[in-house]
This record gives sequence, C-alpha cells and structure tokens, in this order.
Amino acid sequence: MKNVIIPVDFSETSLNAARYGARLLKGQYDSNITLHHVYEKDSQANDANERLEKLKSELIDLGFVKITTLAEEGSDFIDELEKLARHQQADLIIMGITGRSPLGQTFIGSNTLKMVNRKACPVLIVPEKAEFREVKNVLLASDFKNARANTPSGPIKKVLKAFRPQLHVVNVDSRHYVALTEEYQEEKAQLNQMFNEFNPEFYFLGWYDVDEAINQFAHDKNIDLLILIHKEQSLMSKLFKTSHTKRLAYQSSLPILALHE
Repeated sequence: MKNVIIPVDFSETSLNAARYGARLLKGQYDSNITLHHVYEKDSQANDANERLEKLKSELIDLGFVKITTLAEEGSDFIDELEKLARHQQADLIIMGITGRSPLGQTFIGSNTLKMVNRKACPVLIVPEKAEFREVKNVLLASDFKNARANTPSGPIKKVLKAFRPQLHVVNVDSRHYVALTEEYQEEKAQLNQMFNEFNPEFYFLGWYDVDEAINQFAHDKNIDLLILIHKEQSLMSKLFKTSHTKRLAYQSSLPILALHE
C-alpha cells in the first residue's frame, strides 16, 4: 500500500480514523500517507494548514513518519477526494464517519459511502468507536457467485501480504443445510486457489439474516478487519442498508474494507 489518503474535517471521528491509519501502517515502510482537507473559503486556508501540520506531528509521534499534508479549496469534498485519489493512484483511502454536524455524521448515505461508490480505490471505513488492534484475523465475505471474476484479488492480496493475518472466507445462505452444492464446491475451489498462499479457512453459515450472521461470526472469531465486495444487489448492499449495520457502524470497533468487483 504505497499511497494512502486520509481525509480529515477535524471532527473527532475523522481524527480517530487518522490515528487508526497511522497505527495500522506503522512498520509499512513503503507506505506514504497524505492528510487531506477541503475548505470552502480562501480565508480558511491558513487555519487548515496549521491544523493539518499539528495532526501530522501527532501521527509522527505514533511512529509513522512518511506523511504529507494537503489543504485545498473546493465546493465538493467527494469530487476533490476522488480527483486526488486518481491523481496519486491511491491504494487506499481511510475514512471515519464524516460531517461537521450531528445530522451530517451519518454513515449510511454519508461521504464515506459516497466515496465507496466512486470506485476510485478501496476505502477502509473506521467506525466512530474503533480502537486500533493488530490485524490478525480477516473476514472476507463472499456470495460465491462467479467468484473468480467478481473477487478483486489484487487489492485483497495487498492487505493480506501487508499484515499476514488468518483469512476467514465466509458465505451466508439460508439454504446451507447438510452438504454444499456442486456449485458452491466449485466456487470454493476457485477462491482457495486464488488465496492459496494465505491458507484460507472457509465457513458456510445457514442463516437468513446476513448481517447478523456476519456480525456474530466476527465476534466469535475475534475478527479484526472485515472485507466486503461492493456490487449491486449484493452482500455489500444488504449490509449498508440494514438498521443492524447502522448499529455496527456507530457501535462496533470493527473496521470495514470496501472494494469493488
């Protein structure tokens, strides 16, 4: 993960995401963090740069050294962030629940989810109450439908190579009863081949409630990072539309890495 962008609006949520990102990338010597802030008026430029430099010093004290700051004027935060991500060919954006007011600090439909939908690069979503812990167990949620074509193995492998966690591949389907169908067996074989170097473990959960199953599994297995693949009418869509996931976003300490197929 060479180029990482952390947008901040100086809310406590965004500052927490920045601190989490610095701790996460500590020891990743090829990584570079850009702290990014978009202000609305030219008169805000000096204050924005001063606050970014203060945050930079704080993150350096946490042990991460390669940090640059960028404050720029703009009318649309998401447009500016997307342009920066594409210009830098960013490998990752780390975001908290953004917004200056309580009304604006919503996870569903927020700037964070808008950025996920732009498909500029993977987005690591850091919940409001997240506290950093070493990434030892990663959960990859898959619908096991045309897995080879729909699973972005490149970005996922970057994460796995960086942290060398145990990979748990999970599928939730109420039709899982006694034995897997031939179709599921074939998809499992393909995913196993894709991530063979990481010794993946596979789980098939026969639940009706997808997000509840994922949440319970994450708790039981001490998952440190959840990876979701974003596509229309998929597991990702269900997770981001349910009230249970709203609770997860605001109350859970589990970061979510959102990628596109």
